[in-house]
Amino acid sequence: MSTASEAYKNNRVGPVLRSSDITEGVIEAAHEDNPGKQIHVDDKIAYVRIDTDNELLLRRETLERTLGRPFRMSELEVNLGSFAGRIETTDDYVRFYYEKTM
Repeated sequence: MSTASEAYKNNRVGPVLRSSDITEGVIEAAHEDNPGKQIHVDDKIAYVRIDTDNELLLRRETLERTLGRPFRMSELEVNLGSFAGRIETTDDYVRFYYEKTM
């Protein structure tokens, strides 16, 4: 069980997506774009939480490959119910990150 004194150790970041036709492609892209990281997927049927420690990157190019069609990053934003961490968006990628300094 986590205690308040251990909360500083939680640097989980990533999207919370409404379940849609892009969800599986985003999960696959998260694994592909973040090699060596353990990606956690929590499927709650109505939404899916995808997270990892410190930084999670999703590239448009990878999403196009996993979805098998052209993809605009704004499509991800439409399906983004929430997210953990901070977010940086461009036309080519979305980066979820958390940089804590103590």
